[in-house]
Amino acid sequence: MAAWPEPFLGALLLLLLLWLLLLRWEKAPPAPLPPGPTRWPLLGSLLQLPGPSLLHRFLALREKYGDIFTIYVGPVQGVVLCGYETLKSALVDQAEAFEGRPKIPTIERTSRGYGIVFSNGKTWKKMRRFALSTLRNFGMGKRPLEERIQEEIQFLVEEFRKTQGSPFDPTFPLRRSVSNIICSVVFGQRFQYDDEDFRKLLDLMQENFRQMESVWVQLYGVLPQLMKYLPGPHNKLFENFEEQMRYVAKIIQQHEDSLDPASPRDYIDAFLIQAQQETGDPGTEFHRENLIISALDLFFAGTETISTTLKYGLLILLKYPHITERIQEEIEQVVGQNRAPSMEDRQRMPYTDAVIHEIQRFIDINSLGVPRSTTRDTVFAGYTIPKGTMVLPLLNSVLHDPTQFEAPETFDPGHFLDEKGSFKKSAAFMPFSAGKRSCPGEGLARMELFLYFTSLLQNFALTSPLSSEDLDISPEYSGFGKAPRQYQLGLLPR
Repeated sequence: MAAWPEPFLGALLLLLLLWLLLLRWEKAPPAPLPPGPTRWPLLGSLLQLPGPSLLHRFLALREKYGDIFTIYVGPVQGVVLCGYETLKSALVDQAEAFEGRPKIPTIERTSRGYGIVFSNGKTWKKMRRFALSTLRNFGMGKRPLEERIQEEIQFLVEEFRKTQGSPFDPTFPLRRSVSNIICSVVFGQRFQYDDEDFRKLLDLMQENFRQMESVWVQLYGVLPQLMKYLPGPHNKLFENFEEQMRYVAKIIQQHEDSLDPASPRDYIDAFLIQAQQETGDPGTEFHRENLIISALDLFFAGTETISTTLKYGLLILLKYPHITERIQEEIEQVVGQNRAPSMEDRQRMPYTDAVIHEIQRFIDINSLGVPRSTTRDTVFAGYTIPKGTMVLPLLNSVLHDPTQFEAPETFDPGHFLDEKGSFKKSAAFMPFSAGKRSCPGEGLARMELFLYFTSLLQNFALTSPLSSEDLDISPEYSGFGKAPRQYQLGLLPR
């Protein structure tokens, strides 16, 4: 008997999914939720709108419904928050009501309610508090964190010198270097750039970021009860995550075999020591599952966002050579050429600090933010938002808020400088989100960005095969954020 053609099977699967969605589709609840577009079977209320990305669709809905509106992604109800004042009122002024994470099927199957980023309740509070204290007090090792970053940057500088000024794609070297920082914090070691296991771990992470945008994974989010039993490309996401977990579990075993409670080397050691102290406590959160997922959370967060910011920032500096020259003048005045930049220099380098802040604001790579959920029935802005409702804080709408930044769509370091040229803080600077769910690694990220940008510009002049006028700094959109377009970078030793 001849096999059915693949296109026919695909169409049959889609028809089955549509039928099941129609069966489970119900009318929106009568609660006084914020306004929003009509909810449709299968599409919810979002995918029916035109636009190259979710961000464009959200911004279009904002134009019609205002700064607070309700959407449906398939059967899942969500409330979108826009603008600085709205996000501050929710994430800061009512922080406890908006500190939850929604139950997203793909995340539930991978993180399983453990770790730092997507856990809730007691687990989240314990894991976040522990991560913050460990990162903040990382003087427990023999080498301060800043020295680790400076050392890793020197490895990257030497790697870049090998290019001899020839144009190259900086993506992978930046990602490997930045990842080594968080690896030294979490795993207690850095990896050689040609280490195959290290490269595989980074490749798995990149592949899963791409998988999250695929139609199959999106279908899993809508119908997990069906999709988890079906073959298909979505299963690769979970296979990759299991392989990453095995990688971390192997490192944890090595730490257990060589653990010295009197001399912790890294995050894993600190966690294992805490677990020993809570042995016998049946309610302890310091167990193997939380350690594996927390370590992966820190690894993911400490790799992709910073490396993408560096890559995008270097493209912007290529686009605006007058800004680059002014940074290098400030480096010469404050640091010189005989030592590496340090965090003590930042206070005396207001223009450089302003440029780095403006890079983060302008590119807003996490433009949609990480979803929240309400921890209780919450009255907000005159609406009742039921407990467990997914909340989407649109960070793009804060970082590009015209009431907070004079020309939000223009790259201008003046957004963070006062009339005297001193650095000026902005309450609307929220690339790390805000409130109790803000990024726990914000301090580390700020340190990395300053030291990487200043060190690279101290050592190299930036060049491009294209003229600055021909460089395109507009983003490429994914389902969940932004990334810079591919480009070639040349680095001439200074």
